[in-house]
Amino acid sequence: MQNETLIVEDLMLLLMDDESGAIAGAGTLYYTLGGAVLVELALDGHVTVDENDKGLNGLKVHAVSGNPLSDPVLQMAQEKVTDRVRGVQTLLIEIGTGLRETVLDRLVERGMLRRESKKTLGVFRSTSTTAADTGHKETLMEKVRAVLVYGEEPDARTAAVIGLLSASGTLPSLHRSIPWSGKVYKRAKELEQASWGAEAVNTAVMRTVAAVSVGTAVAVTVTNQVS
Repeated sequence: MQNETLIVEDLMLLLMDDESGAIAGAGTLYYTLGGAVLVELALDGHVTVDENDKGLNGLKVHAVSGNPLSDPVLQMAQEKVTDRVRGVQTLLIEIGTGLRETVLDRLVERGMLRRESKKTLGVFRSTSTTAADTGHKETLMEKVRAVLVYGEEPDARTAAVIGLLSASGTLPSLHRSIPWSGKVYKRAKELEQASWGAEAVNTAVMRTVAAVSVGTAVAVTVTNQVS
């Protein structure tokens, strides 16, 4: 495995609570993780989009021919893009589904997270994943804070991470490290809108939130009618 973390790994670290292991935006995490991988492929020149080629499932993503990628997560995603041209919304699901455990496993292997098993009532076994070495995460958070709070210009990877945090709707959950404000929202939104991958994540998340809201409203209405 390469020493440098992927954007999707950095994002997972920022989304995870160190003590509880809870992951912000867990309900739509597959969109966010899939988007992170696509953004990395785009930054490295392995995929591209035609801004004029947009269908019902968003911009069409095209693979750029080249040598196989050394990282298995990126290579698997590249193969999905190469298989046939599809809209970005479809690819978010195809790449992101099942990626959560893969990314967590990689972070455990890197020593950044730890897994612990325990028994409840002496019978039921459960496994928790929490922070182990927080040094890399703290460095990431400092870079994000420098951009959003102090107005520094981000490098490409930090800009990508911030754009994805904004797109996923999880940035406010980092308020203990990055105080939430209109200034923070505006700058993060600018970086989100500068990335087609992050914008696609935001569209997918918003669609899901809207669908859940409609479903909840219908359920409440039916319950009230029955009552």
